[in-house]
Amino acid sequence: MSLPSRRSATTLTARAVLFDMDGTLVDSTSIVEQVWTTFAGRYGLDIAEILRSSHGVQAMDTVRRFAPAGADIHALAAELGRMELAETRGIVPVPGSLELLASLPPDAVALVTSASRDLAEVRMAAAGIGIPAAAVTSEDVARGKPHPEGYLRAAALLGVDPADAVVFEDAPAGIAAGVAAGIRTVAVGPNAGELPDGVLHIPDYSEVAVTTHFTVAGVRTLSFNF
Repeated sequence: MSLPSRRSATTLTARAVLFDMDGTLVDSTSIVEQVWTTFAGRYGLDIAEILRSSHGVQAMDTVRRFAPAGADIHALAAELGRMELAETRGIVPVPGSLELLASLPPDAVALVTSASRDLAEVRMAAAGIGIPAAAVTSEDVARGKPHPEGYLRAAALLGVDPADAVVFEDAPAGIAAGVAAGIRTVAVGPNAGELPDGVLHIPDYSEVAVTTHFTVAGVRTLSFNF
């Protein structure tokens, strides 16, 4: 099955595809900015600097980096997490994400997010997207993005070598994690920053096409055309 597409300039062939969530499948920008603006205002912090560095990173890591000395890091992160869980207004799927996911074999897809499992379920549901059976959330890793642990774990869950997968990511930390995992990485949207060599960039999935093939030996492959 394939999606309508312009004539492709680039094709990537893989056996599995790994998606980040916020900014990659789900547009939750308004909520993220609201929560971090509250945090910044409470402590007189530079919200622009927080937003530049928080995309794609676990909330605990951002709180640890910016909270004032002596603050209860765990309590602050838990409070911010409750704020995020309570708000779903404005959450929408990234353009083309629903169509792309519908065209992919479910057992070839994994989610790798810095969000908690609870938050992932809330935001994916608000965007009308089901969580893949293979999902790696903040509870599943010891080291968050930009460390590659999450993407390596997801590739293992799907039973593929990292070299046989493709990552879709929107933020510098997540892009760095995909690259560090040895997985071909595609940047999505406006927040990717300066891209490492070899990383493709797309505005969204509106003009991405995917076709499923089987080799003579019966191995399934996915061709992504950009």
